[in-house]
Amino acid sequence: MSPVSGVPVWAQLAYLVCAVGFILALRGLSGPRTARRGNLIGAAAAVVGCAIPFFYVELDNLVPILVAIAVGSVVGLVGAQRVQMTQMPQMVALFNGVGGGAAALVALLELEEFLAPGAEEPGTFALVATAFTVVVGAVSFAGSVITFLKLQELMTSRPVLFPGLPVAFGGSLVLALVLSVLLVTSPAVWIGVVLALLGLAVGVLLVLPVGGADVPIVISLLNAFTGLTVAAGGYVLGNTLLLVAGTLVGASGTFLTRLMASAMGRSVANILFGALKGGSTLGAGEASDRPVRSAGAEDVAILLGYAGRVIIVPGYGLAVAQAQHTLRELVEVLTARGIAVDYAIHPVAGRMPGHMNVLLAEAQVPYEQLKEMDDINGEFKHTDVVVVVGANDVVNPAAKTTPGAPIYGMPILDADEAQQIVFMKRSMRPGFAGIENELLFDPKTTLLFGDAKEQLGKLLSAVKAL
Repeated sequence: MSPVSGVPVWAQLAYLVCAVGFILALRGLSGPRTARRGNLIGAAAAVVGCAIPFFYVELDNLVPILVAIAVGSVVGLVGAQRVQMTQMPQMVALFNGVGGGAAALVALLELEEFLAPGAEEPGTFALVATAFTVVVGAVSFAGSVITFLKLQELMTSRPVLFPGLPVAFGGSLVLALVLSVLLVTSPAVWIGVVLALLGLAVGVLLVLPVGGADVPIVISLLNAFTGLTVAAGGYVLGNTLLLVAGTLVGASGTFLTRLMASAMGRSVANILFGALKGGSTLGAGEASDRPVRSAGAEDVAILLGYAGRVIIVPGYGLAVAQAQHTLRELVEVLTARGIAVDYAIHPVAGRMPGHMNVLLAEAQVPYEQLKEMDDINGEFKHTDVVVVVGANDVVNPAAKTTPGAPIYGMPILDADEAQQIVFMKRSMRPGFAGIENELLFDPKTTLLFGDAKEQLGKLLSAVKAL
């Protein structure tokens, strides 16, 4: 029997429209100007796709299904409204993990249906898809929970290592593979349950050694895992829309993971297993006590007042301080004085690609002022003043000059080539990579210590008073 033979033509056409909606959503999400529209299209397609089965399938347990949808909708709505911009990566991790876990549970229930007395014997490929969905969905769920705990600082964000971790991980992986084969050749529910538990263990062991700036990249990888499990689950359930949607998520997640790894100048394997060799980013370290040159807001205002060209480098500290609106006001005042100002956006500025673009768009910063790294790096040498607001590793020259540094090889913004650099920081603690930034000690660098929003407010007043 064809998997879609029980689906009426009108429903298949509606699924096709939804699939096109998902593709258009991805297209819209590829740019800041169209991202909001793309998000709305994707959400609408998802709602329609979820509603269609209610009109042609005689559903058992209708009330529990509706209650589950209502509870999930309320939790999602409240969570999306209350989450801070700085907490977006961990929210993505949590929602992604829930998707992977749901796919694994659905596959286990389908396995029970396959093996029920009188049921049609499942095909080999259906059992392969079931085993894949169970184990990879469980890996995605457990791994995503660990990334959420790390980013939310409910556990250490540094790599967690212990003796025998590689052996435990490798052994769990091999055992999961053996059980997957066994599930296909001799299907049984208990094998599926044990496989799911092993998947949970593999997910935890996979993410524990990852720390620091590598965690968001693993979130993207786990997102790709979830997409692939949803696609496999779509085959198991005979739902073409799930197959298409999961494939799109899996492909885009894989592509994003490679882009993020490339932006960090490292391979995905190094990100996942680098800590076992001491090569991963390590998270926050100790504050430096080396002497630096610092100044007040009035001194920096005079520096900016005499500049003809200024570049702003925003980072995660800007998001934490919620200083994007004050920064936009400062840039407007500088621009009104005839000073050319642009924002330099590193591919992983903030904690995820696009994170900084969304933050600045929220503050009504014109898209024309946002310049990607490759487009603006050549302009730093012609710039009078670079103002680094809450960024660190993305301007750390160690990425170019120190082979032993954990960020060595990562493409950075060439802020060190500017005539003057102003660093706005709370303290001398290192960035997410856990290493000192030599740019802080450069004779051209002036530090403006304090909360970014407070200092930008003082700087704005001082510039207006010039």
